[in-house]
Amino acid sequence: MSQVRNRPRIQDIDALRGFALLGIVIVNITFAASGFPIHVADDPAYRSWLDESVHWVSATFVDMKFYLLFSFLFGYSFQLQLVAAQRAGAAFRPRMLRRLGGLFVIGCLHGVFLITGDILSVYALIGLVLLGMRRVKDRTALTVAGAIYAYLFVTLAAATMFIDSSAIIDPTTAVASAQETTANLAGSFSDVVGEHVRALPTYGLSLLTVQGPTTLAAFLIGMVAGRRRLLDNLNGTEAVLRLIQLVGFTIGITGGVAYASGGNRDTGSVLASVLTAPFLTAAYVATLLRIMHSDRGQDVRRLLAPAGRMALSNYLGQSVATLVIFTGVGLGLVGQLSPLGTMGVAIGIFAVQVLLSHIWLSSFSYGPVEGALRAVTNVTAPNWRKSVQAA
Repeated sequence: MSQVRNRPRIQDIDALRGFALLGIVIVNITFAASGFPIHVADDPAYRSWLDESVHWVSATFVDMKFYLLFSFLFGYSFQLQLVAAQRAGAAFRPRMLRRLGGLFVIGCLHGVFLITGDILSVYALIGLVLLGMRRVKDRTALTVAGAIYAYLFVTLAAATMFIDSSAIIDPTTAVASAQETTANLAGSFSDVVGEHVRALPTYGLSLLTVQGPTTLAAFLIGMVAGRRRLLDNLNGTEAVLRLIQLVGFTIGITGGVAYASGGNRDTGSVLASVLTAPFLTAAYVATLLRIMHSDRGQDVRRLLAPAGRMALSNYLGQSVATLVIFTGVGLGLVGQLSPLGTMGVAIGIFAVQVLLSHIWLSSFSYGPVEGALRAVTNVTAPNWRKSVQAA
């Protein structure tokens, strides 16, 4: 079976993906550290000004932003793989179908056994749509992405006007359910798995209404950016990067503040975040690109790139770490750490992963899970051996 030949990696993409891992763990750790986030409830044990400030900072600058960056980079890399397959004369469709199938299986196992919620299985399913649209014109892809956001604007705006959020979520019931979830997460492995399974309908509703559609939009935008190789040959001085920063931070932070001020839950604040999160995400990308291409910022790229190069392994590793730290399977700290403490643990996990990524890739060409998924994709035996170039 023909394989796609190794090609030089674009370190900027790896570094951006590594940066995204930090935001991902800050968000995802909250669902392992407490049963309250999944039920959209406030934990009465952590209501101090410091606790509220941490929630506000996360809602403003982190929530709903970093999965968009991951999704954009998925679309960008999808296009690079398509071009590489064409160059090597390999059949792209069956190869990508195997890759998406492997990703779906990994994602399902991840969402059931390791943590509440999963994005990999969603990527696999929406990746099928991207695969089907791989030949559409750039204008068509961008039009579909725009139509998705127009649809979300209409539906969420209608919900804001005609649906009373407080009537849907009863605070007393939500707190009771959250306390039960926290107790289950502190229990045995079967209790933890059962809680993950029970959360699937709630998580699925979020995917159908917001996260799934915006993920597809980011996929399509990333694919178009990949076609135009927008992340290639940058020097960090481009005027468009400064423009993206100006517009992105202005609109993105304004929307983030509205989202945080609305308590992260009413449809009006969610609408503000959905519409403005892409701007803040783009501003983060532009800022990091400018930093990495400065004389003093090249070390940032070298620091982050290995973590992003094995992002799948690190994403799963984050969930393993939070399972061991917070649930009854390990230390059982669920519900016992403040928001600030939880964020500190998230940053600590990321720091350890950056270090381990450097160590692993000094001896191997692929991350542990990346090598296995590559074997499924190419229908070959797994091989992690160090080579001159890594795909």
